[in-house]
Amino acid sequence: MTLKDSLIAALVPIFLGFGFVIAKPAMEYLPPFLLMGLRFTFVALLLVWWFPIPKGYLKRIFFASLIANTIQYSITYTGLDLIDASAAVLLVQTEVPFGVLFAFFMLKEKPTVRALIGIAIAFIGVYILTGSPNLDGKILGVSLTIIGSAVWALGQVLVKPLSKEINPLALVAWLGLFSGPILIGLSAIFDGNTINYFKNASFESWIIAIYLGFIMQPITYGCFYYVLKRNPLYKVLPIVTMGIPPTGLLAAIFLLGEEPTKELFVGGAIIIIGVILIVFTKPKKDSF
Repeated sequence: MTLKDSLIAALVPIFLGFGFVIAKPAMEYLPPFLLMGLRFTFVALLLVWWFPIPKGYLKRIFFASLIANTIQYSITYTGLDLIDASAAVLLVQTEVPFGVLFAFFMLKEKPTVRALIGIAIAFIGVYILTGSPNLDGKILGVSLTIIGSAVWALGQVLVKPLSKEINPLALVAWLGLFSGPILIGLSAIFDGNTINYFKNASFESWIIAIYLGFIMQPITYGCFYYVLKRNPLYKVLPIVTMGIPPTGLLAAIFLLGEEPTKELFVGGAIIIIGVILIVFTKPKKDSF
């Protein structure tokens, strides 16, 4: 990976970790489905005009958006809404071990012994982290966050081939165009009157939604798909995944006033150790 690609990849965890955490207070006014719907609709409105319709790819993009955006974000952010952001930002690191498992079953990418040890260690860390007093009685939120991480990993298996054939920002735009309206529609079904949420939303929640859609989404996933197009995932993951926990934890502590427990720090550290073992293991061929 070149220095340029490394610096571009480093932008992803900075914007993503910060955005993941600040989404939590916005969900006091805009439910997870609606907030994510606005996020993807905003990025689509920003970018889709600049790129031609990717004819021949629309079915694949729609299916990828259904998994990687619509289902994944609705599950993950519903989980975030139910637990502390500091815990959620560590639990989403299970995306990496899930990614290895999906690569094995779907792409026949055989994991190394070191990667298997890393997967085991990461889930031991999850077990310890869930013992935190802050998560007592919040098994639903924990479960949804972990399930969302698994769905994200599955989504990247679908997006990876598309990232090699479509302009990164065009891919972000069309994924958002498909998933945004669907999520807003699901919010209307499950959450109730969407117009009332719009009317009652605070100024701060609208600023957060604008940041997520117009700033964070195009920058993070535009950079991610750009680097992913040029490099194997095993080279990109160390930079992206290792930067999210410190960024997210600092944002949760200083912006939301959360006080992570020792179980969270210990469990989170073990998860990260497991992830390091996985992402710094070079597979036999390009993965995911």
